[in-house]
Amino acid sequence: MSKDFPLDPPLNSLGLPKPPGQTRVVVAMSGGVDSSVVAAMLKEEGYDVVGVTLQLYDHGAALAKKGACCAGQDIHDARRVAETMGFPHYVLDYENTFREAVIEEFADAYLAGATPVPCIRCNERVKFKDLLETARDLDADCMATGHYIRRKTGAQGPELHCATDPNRDQSYFLFSTTREQLDFLRFPLGHLASKAETRALAAKYGLPVADKPDSQDICFVPNGNYASVIEKLRPGAADPGEIVDLQGNVLGTHRGVIHYTIGQRRGLGIGGLEDPLYVVKLDADNRRVVVGPKEALSTRIIPVREINWLGDAPMTSRAEWHLSVKVRSTRPPREAILRPISDTEAEVELLFPEEGVSPGQACVLYDTDSSRIFGGGWIWKGR
Repeated sequence: MSKDFPLDPPLNSLGLPKPPGQTRVVVAMSGGVDSSVVAAMLKEEGYDVVGVTLQLYDHGAALAKKGACCAGQDIHDARRVAETMGFPHYVLDYENTFREAVIEEFADAYLAGATPVPCIRCNERVKFKDLLETARDLDADCMATGHYIRRKTGAQGPELHCATDPNRDQSYFLFSTTREQLDFLRFPLGHLASKAETRALAAKYGLPVADKPDSQDICFVPNGNYASVIEKLRPGAADPGEIVDLQGNVLGTHRGVIHYTIGQRRGLGIGGLEDPLYVVKLDADNRRVVVGPKEALSTRIIPVREINWLGDAPMTSRAEWHLSVKVRSTRPPREAILRPISDTEAEVELLFPEEGVSPGQACVLYDTDSSRIFGGGWIWKGR
């Protein structure tokens, strides 16, 4: 005598055990082509799609500004995509949250001589925290974004992996995504081979943003002019000071530490020297810009804190981890040794020195034998 056992329901394309029509997905829509394609793709597959766009700052002055996310035009574009595909769309006012969690720290970090990456903090503290909670409040089964990164299910649960297209990979900006957040997040574009595929899908769905240019600037920094934004937020931040060499000799004056970054060569205003000089340190407390030869930029030992670890075994379960690290978003991963100090702090030793390693930048950790991301942390003090 046989007995019938109920079978587990098949998983849908988002890895959830129910039909698309019974699966609600909140899509974080910036108004750009990537997130618009995600929303359209999921809607076409039959999912219960809800589009949400965040108003992160007062976009009145930036209404006509091109090349930045979440400005007034972008909110309008996201709404048009939702109308085209026939799903609800909401705009949420997150200005106060964004200012407190991202913009204020950005200004303070620059004043302290660091080189911050506000897009990481926005993902960590706003999009993947407050917006994710809003998605849960809307009874969503998951939240999808247009980021180029992959989520895979491993033996210990969801894992974060680099995008198929290395030119589009956004792992540097998403290293702080936690395991709990990964349970709820989906990244439908991570497997695409090129941005051309994304634009082809946008054209296929008839989206009004199919030919929209990619965003280039940080959304609240018009034309990439960081200094002008910081001067508005922190009056007096551009106080002048001295440019000194490694021995402390005064070589000239500068117009404010906030105008300089580690590794900068041009615009120092100290010509007439035989060998080129580079910014090697920013001494914000004493309003000094320290310059030196190119070799003074080389760094091998990097202190890292606020580490978000995504490995299967605890980070402190080993004295050393041999992996690859990225210390700038535009640079390829380099071989390194990670030596844990605590659950959230470590020392990273680069096998080959890197130039221009700066406090405030992220240090992202990669498996040397696969596409997996082991997390990352923040570079927190000078050499």
